[in-house]
Amino acid sequence: MSESSARPVETLDRSTLNVPRLDTGSTFRREAYAALKRAITAMDIYDHPEEIRLDERRLSEGLGVSRTPIREAMTLLEQEGFVRTRPRRGIFVVRKTKRELVEMITVMAALESMAARLAAERAGGTEIADLRRLMDAFRAGERLAEYSDANIAFHQAIIRMSGSALLAEMTENLFIHMRAIRKITIHQENRAARSITDHFGIIEALERRDSELAERLAREHTLGLAAHVEQHGDFLDALRDDEWRRIHGPESQNNRHPAKKRE
Repeated sequence: MSESSARPVETLDRSTLNVPRLDTGSTFRREAYAALKRAITAMDIYDHPEEIRLDERRLSEGLGVSRTPIREAMTLLEQEGFVRTRPRRGIFVVRKTKRELVEMITVMAALESMAARLAAERAGGTEIADLRRLMDAFRAGERLAEYSDANIAFHQAIIRMSGSALLAEMTENLFIHMRAIRKITIHQENRAARSITDHFGIIEALERRDSELAERLAREHTLGLAAHVEQHGDFLDALRDDEWRRIHGPESQNNRHPAKKRE
């Protein structure tokens, strides 16, 4: 199958990305970069089979700037691993394989555990109380449909409460994938209920200022996500296989996976 006959990929418009028009008094490239990065980070990139292609023209219209700062912003985003340019096809949001995500989550477990340790030592009592209030709404096992956003907010808060600008910087570019995989897995295999229990354990360690316990519980909690993705994340590679077939045609899948061709 030729590229022209492949099924069209999804093109995201302004409403999908939810990007506001830019202040023309600011540096266009910097503002475009920040707006696009926020929008991409907020997307659920693993919950559908379609590739996510970013259309320069629509983004230019949506942001109210010329295409030049859009292209410059895309160059920066590609350097950071958020998007990938495919010759003659366009710019696409990067999605990771299952193996890449498991490795990423494992690294995040180390960073979040250190953040929890520092939070136990540094966070103010009001911050910890706010974290408990965030979780209290879900203690009775109710409103679990709303829990996904609270779960993500909890993990963001732990990083913020560490008081470490370096930890915040190191986790920033991992967040697009961590947010997306947490959102899509939180309601699988009763993970929401287990997550709430884990979170209260971490909160109690923070309240007691037990830095070693907070560190251990945060690490075990995130490594639990890695184990879940390892066991149940085959759909992530299936998404990429679908993308490959759309680009190169169904027969090319044998060339991508030689072992399958021999079976």
